[in-house]
Amino acid sequence: MRPLTEEETRVVFEKLAKYIGENLQLLVDRPDGTYCFRLHSDLVYYVSEKIMKLAANISGDKLVSLGTCFGKFTKTHKFRLHVTALDYLAPYAKYKVWITPGAEQSFLYGNHVLKSGLGRTTENTSQHQGVVVYSMADIPLGFVVAAKSTQDCRKVDPMAIVVFLQADIGEYVRHEETLT
Repeated sequence: MRPLTEEETRVVFEKLAKYIGENLQLLVDRPDGTYCFRLHSDLVYYVSEKIMKLAANISGDKLVSLGTCFGKFTKTHKFRLHVTALDYLAPYAKYKVWITPGAEQSFLYGNHVLKSGLGRTTENTSQHQGVVVYSMADIPLGFVVAAKSTQDCRKVDPMAIVVFLQADIGEYVRHEETLT
């Protein structure tokens, strides 16, 4: 497990800033201590410095994981967020979308959200902006990218896609057989 290089840090922070903006600082300097990002087998982990120092006694080949997996680097060196980061990013999200109970099941099956399934959205969301999806009961369900801006959503067809799925909590069930 090693620290991220400057380039890797830039890529990870750009992706996180797409969803939480300037609140990125709150993710690193938390009231319960300082947290950092570490790379292990192309996976990026979010871990407190206290735990990281304790884990320094374990050799790298014996260490499976440490902290919470935030995402992974693809072979083309792009960073892809995992749904495990949702609980950490949702409280700091700048842009949010709430979906109707009818659209919830479709979303958790891995589908994009249509205008007809949109409950409400934060104002001034721009196109291609990172957004966190919530149920109408304020439960975070996943990450999406806005296909349309807030203004465009008001005048599109009910069957038009308004957000593109990136990751959702239904992935655990859909990929259960590959995880074992």
